[in-house]
Amino acid sequence: MGSLTKPSKVRVAAIAAPMRRKDFSPAAASNAIVLDPNRAFIFPNRVREQRQRHGLQKLMALSNLIAEIPYIRLSKIERGEVVARADELVRIAGALGIAPHDLLLDVDAPGFDIATWAEPFRDMTAWNEADEREAVMVGAALRVRRSQDRALTIAVLDRDFGLPAVILSRIENAQKPLDRWNAATLASLCRVFGVEDVPTLRATVTAQYRRGELDGFVSTVTDPEARLARSRERIATLRTALSALNEGRVAPSKAVRNTAAALATYHPRELRVHGAALAGGLIDFTPSDERVEAPARAGPRAFALRVCRATLGAGLPASAVVVVDPDRPAVAGGLAAIRVGKAYRLVTVTFDRNGATTGYSVTPDMEINLDTLDPADVAGVIGAIFP
Repeated sequence: MGSLTKPSKVRVAAIAAPMRRKDFSPAAASNAIVLDPNRAFIFPNRVREQRQRHGLQKLMALSNLIAEIPYIRLSKIERGEVVARADELVRIAGALGIAPHDLLLDVDAPGFDIATWAEPFRDMTAWNEADEREAVMVGAALRVRRSQDRALTIAVLDRDFGLPAVILSRIENAQKPLDRWNAATLASLCRVFGVEDVPTLRATVTAQYRRGELDGFVSTVTDPEARLARSRERIATLRTALSALNEGRVAPSKAVRNTAAALATYHPRELRVHGAALAGGLIDFTPSDERVEAPARAGPRAFALRVCRATLGAGLPASAVVVVDPDRPAVAGGLAAIRVGKAYRLVTVTFDRNGATTGYSVTPDMEINLDTLDPADVAGVIGAIFP
């Protein structure tokens, strides 16, 4: 596997078929994988602490003051799942009337514990040790593969193997195991490793691990100290960027003050919750007796939709309710509801490598080019309510 060869055909039927996991237990090798249950929290911060300190008990209340940051993006920032940009911290701080630096924390401070910090955000029902261990080994094996063949650049993996940079990064950082990737990604991985099907890929990765060939690379993926070092570096970079902006303690901006004034006279209205689970991850537009408060910026046609199934992953559980506004466009970094007949499908919105607006679903695993749909069938999600 040391040289770059033309991608070979892969037996897609074998990829799509049910896959039996090999023995990935710690006893399978002397270099046991030490899992990091906090790996997803790369940007611990004080957003939640400061929000609650300033009287905003729900994230929706803060989101109502910051129209420029989609609610889902704001939620991921608060949960430490993505690293905020300096301008986003400035906007969040402006809404709270504090300095942007007050949103950052020192991960090396005495008494700081990432497990304690992450507790409000943790969903241990999504934690599966075997899945986590498999994902780590596949990520490490892909790093080894690329280190052995310098011709496997990011551009080549995208162009010749169908592995765009965003997917490559997610695999190498062990964000999910093999059986949660779609058939196209699995076929790409098999081509990269020069194997015929997924069972052979699993056997190859297992053998590499047991021979010690993934040593060093495994720790890069899952080592808590490596995760801490990355967090430390990213927070330091943000401190530098904020200092360059010369931001001191700030008063809410005019736009924020105007929004706050509007909220002060805003009379909440309720939305009836719709939703019943259908096959294939669809949500039937069935009304219920439940009602939720509409966000202040919700348009007259906004409606509430129960998620019903965690089709976008554990971050948006089945019990959650999203607020959909047909008059709001789908925004990259946010969520959208696609109308399918009389039902809806929730997707995460992003851009693919060609710049197309794409909606992603985890279960079922699918990608939808939103640019090809009737705009009337695609509505932006402007908020979420968690039980």
